[in-house]
Amino acid sequence: MSKLTKSISPEERSFLKKAFWRSATLYAAVSPAKQGASGFCYSMMPCINHFYKDSEKKKQALSRSMSYFNTTIPCSTFIMGLVASMEKENSQKEEFDTNSINAVKSSLMGPLAGIGDSIFWGVLRVIAAGIAVSMGQSGNLLAPIVFLLLFNIPSILVRYYGTFLGYKLGSEYIQKVYASGLMGILTKAASIVGLIMVGGMTAQMVTFTSKIEVSMNGASILNLQSMLDQIFVGIVPLGITLLCYYLLKKKNMSINVLIIGIIVLSILVSVLGIA
Repeated sequence: MSKLTKSISPEERSFLKKAFWRSATLYAAVSPAKQGASGFCYSMMPCINHFYKDSEKKKQALSRSMSYFNTTIPCSTFIMGLVASMEKENSQKEEFDTNSINAVKSSLMGPLAGIGDSIFWGVLRVIAAGIAVSMGQSGNLLAPIVFLLLFNIPSILVRYYGTFLGYKLGSEYIQKVYASGLMGILTKAASIVGLIMVGGMTAQMVTFTSKIEVSMNGASILNLQSMLDQIFVGIVPLGITLLCYYLLKKKNMSINVLIIGIIVLSILVSVLGIA
């Protein structure tokens, strides 16, 4: 047993281990709206069941865990451990700001995804594949097994110890933040980072390029996309995103109806030659 796990009580180690094993199902059920939220909630259930005995507070904690979640799998358990430590504080302190839980969670997803993707997908996978390919070319039947071991063993170790590290650091850090009265600032800062991440994802994933163009004597005299870019680059994707947000939050439109509507609109725009 490492010093990291020794510093955590046996009772806490028990539910953190359960969260670690459950994290293997993180993306077993992915939805476009919430990505791995259901897997995150399933992983957090042992912790939530331990901290909350009141059924209403338990429901609220499970509901918080069902918010959008998407990051590299090996780094996910660090966030789970951190969130578990914050749920522990919330179960013990009536004045705890529950908004800070999802704010911190959202702010960590992007940075850890960048680090995790670079290390595990960009470096470790390439090294493991290179070794396995060279073995396979020489006719070694163990090549695929070597690839799986080289890639998965470090990933599993990071997931396992990340659970305890997130919980330990979270417990120590949150107590210090509350003692210094900086919890409000932390929540606001984490919310800003989370919004920046969502904004970056929107700019990258929501695209629109108009094909409407008016020509005269073989020369283009009007290009709609160029005009839109002069007004505001990405104005249509931004407008669509804000419209979807308005329909979800203000009109309580079903996410499934919204997704189907976007698909139908995209097909019509393409068929009509608008974009």
